[in-house]
Amino acid sequence: MKGTSVSDNPLSPDNVIVVSFSDDSNAFDALTRLKELDSQQQIDLRAGAVVVRDHNGLIEEKDEVADEEWEGTAGGGLIGLLIGIIGGPLGILIGGATGVLVGSLFDVHDADETESALGEISRSVQVGRNAVIAEVSEPSPDVIDTAMERLGGSVLRRSVADVEAEIAAAEKAQREAKKKARKELRHARHEKHQEEVHTKVQELKAKLHPHKAPAKSA
Repeated sequence: MKGTSVSDNPLSPDNVIVVSFSDDSNAFDALTRLKELDSQQQIDLRAGAVVVRDHNGLIEEKDEVADEEWEGTAGGGLIGLLIGIIGGPLGILIGGATGVLVGSLFDVHDADETESALGEISRSVQVGRNAVIAEVSEPSPDVIDTAMERLGGSVLRRSVADVEAEIAAAEKAQREAKKKARKELRHARHEKHQEEVHTKVQELKAKLHPHKAPAKSA
């Protein structure tokens, strides 16, 4: 299966790749092969992990590797951050969890046709299927694509710059959404408080003037 290179900046040597497989067991061999390519200095493997998505949309790391010069562990660098995002609530929002969840949350007419790096990466990690996610520096995509093709792997490639930009934008959007939600909740509490105050005042007026008939409307 020929690897697919997808990126707004295909000439970038610094990429995040996701490799999916027809045979799940090959994901572990693929991570080993990436480490071998790194040791042969054909690529620079900064971090990588074998992951699987469960039926709740959460992502589990089954194996990982990282260059000590880059964050120390896969979980502490860009790949760890990326796994946390696509396996969390944001992953559902960008279409990364099960179709049932996405379909129940959104109207089909609200679908955004604009592709995003995070959305494509998230959808590439399918439910119940092993995949490899890695951050690499590669002079040419041919080296990894050829190695993964031999293992039955299909490669999705997006530039690190694209991924980092979208992560930053997603964090900002999430923060602004939380701020808006808190503001709307405070507004709702204020409106409820005003209604309760008005009701209480009317009750007190009624107690002060128990025999006063309500004014007739004209």
